Amino acid sequence: MSISMYQASVPVFIRYLGNLRAILEKAAASAESRKIDPAVLVNSRLYPDMLPLSRQIQLASDMAKSCPARLSGSEPAKFEDTESTLRQLVERIDKTVALLKTFNKEQIDGSEERTISLNTARGPMNLPGLPYLTQFLLPNFLFHVTTAYGILRHNGVDLGKMDYLGAT
Repeated sequence: MSISMYQASVPVFIRYLGNLRAILEKAAASAESRKIDPAVLVNSRLYPDMLPLSRQIQLASDMAKSCPARLSGSEPAKFEDTESTLRQLVERIDKTVALLKTFNKEQIDGSEERTISLNTARGPMNLPGLPYLTQFLLPNFLFHVTTAYGILRHNGVDLGKMDYLGAT
């Protein structure tokens, strides 16, 4: 049995963005119960040269919304990166999930060989669809989700592995 490009992308993004949303809700509740300004969490980093929580969420969102667009041959939607509160970050996730739900299998399946061209910090990159998804996009997306989890866990939010993985 083979897995489709759609199944390997959109449902994965929706699941992990949902888990990330739940993690942000836990962070908001934790900040309130511990009387911590939520802005401290939004601006926290794991290390000074790493991006803050807000940017980790924005990048996870960007990765998720750009992938099915590129695989389907369309231009990725652009979101302004202006979120500065936990609530706004949750709303960004909701907006991303809503956008993801507009894609269907017919748009994405069969894109294994479609050339995906992007500009990265290292310069232009051209990859066939399957390596783009499995070797570039999914690892990057999960890196930002994991880093967001790590930032919140490091700041004392009561999270465990199942918060990251979600219900099966």
